[in-house]
Amino acid sequence: MKLHLNKPGIRALGVAESFRQGEKRSILAGVVMRSDFVIDGVALGKTSVGGDDATSSIVSLYRKLRRNDVNLVMVSGAILSLYNIIDVDLLARRTKLPALCLTYKETSGIEDSIRRHFPEGADKKLEAYRRLGKRLGVKLHTGHKIYVRAAGIDAKAAKEVCDSFTLQGSIPEPVRVAKLLARATLARRS
Repeated sequence: MKLHLNKPGIRALGVAESFRQGEKRSILAGVVMRSDFVIDGVALGKTSVGGDDATSSIVSLYRKLRRNDVNLVMVSGAILSLYNIIDVDLLARRTKLPALCLTYKETSGIEDSIRRHFPEGADKKLEAYRRLGKRLGVKLHTGHKIYVRAAGIDAKAAKEVCDSFTLQGSIPEPVRVAKLLARATLARRS
């Protein structure tokens, strides 16, 4: 997977989710955004709260778009909807695109929390969590730091692409807009 960062108009699929406590499904939103910040595609999907289908749900969302001009996938988080853990490497292989899972705070990990929430099935969740590996701390041109788990893209290119899609603050625009869309869609269901 080769990402041509100097190409004008590269497109990122930003993916984010929103859910309510007690519901079984969460809303996934995908926004295709060009590097000049023009939005030229959106898609909605679902994933299970507390399940193991985050990766396949994102792949389905990507395929629903039927686009061959998307250059990479950016996901807000590596763990969605109460411990639905993304397999970043599998996401990159199935989409045939570089994949980035972005988080915005330094944490010490969630292994104890997984054991507490899944006393019967913790081993499978813990294995998926450990497969995520270490996060790469990236200082953006805005001065903010984010944490990246990536597949199909090296650290230098991951920083460049995050910088190129971030106008202000710490959240790249494709995932920021996807989060707004997911929240609005969830609110509309009420």
